[in-house]
Amino acid sequence: MILKVINAEYIDKYQVRLLFNHGIEKTVSLENEFYGAIFKSLQDITNFKNFKISCNTISWSNGADLAHEYL
Repeated sequence: MILKVINAEYIDKYQVRLLFNHGIEKTVSLENEFYGAIFKSLQDITNFKNFKISCNTISWSNGADLAHEYL
């Protein structure tokens, strides 16, 4: 089964609750997970909160995303 994020909800600070297609629900903290220039703007919580589900994972309008396996 290919792992997919099917729902994502902002919780608090840099925490996101994720629901995967195999039924697992997990809350992840991403506060210390932003490495590289593309993630710099996500250090602003307003930008971070504006994610969407795209290509089976969460992504942001600046082109940043995190692999669903990583989450």
